[in-house]
Amino acid sequence: MADETVEKPDRESRPSPIDVHVGSRIRLRRTLLGMSQERLGEALGLTFQQVQKYERGVNRVGASRLFDLARVLDVPISFFFDDMPEPLAREYGGNAVRRAVGFSEPQEGFDDDTLHRRETLELVRAYYRITDPSVRKRVFDLIKSLAPVDTPSA
Repeated sequence: MADETVEKPDRESRPSPIDVHVGSRIRLRRTLLGMSQERLGEALGLTFQQVQKYERGVNRVGASRLFDLARVLDVPISFFFDDMPEPLAREYGGNAVRRAVGFSEPQEGFDDDTLHRRETLELVRAYYRITDPSVRKRVFDLIKSLAPVDTPSA
């Protein structure tokens, strides 16, 4: 009997852009927490290779797994859909995607890569390693005082 395997169309063999976005948000939060893929995997009962596949968008994250990820990473489920590029949201869900993450109006995209820079991640990690809340607050106030003041345009 002839082999009757059906080849997937090219679009189906690539990760969905939504899955890639969700995976990048998983990686962002894990990295901000200073958590390894292995440690995240242990908390979820997965191998680090499975975590890698989620982060690359190769494996789709199901609802129950998304719930577990939100719990372990201490974020609301909507976090995984935040900062989705507008063209992607429009193509794959339009206003429904924006409503799903709690926005009734389109949000401006976050064009710079500030949150993904190593310097930012290291700063956030160092900040959260400060255990004394009053010291952490003083560091926060210091950093804010050093930044240029935004002046409203007339």
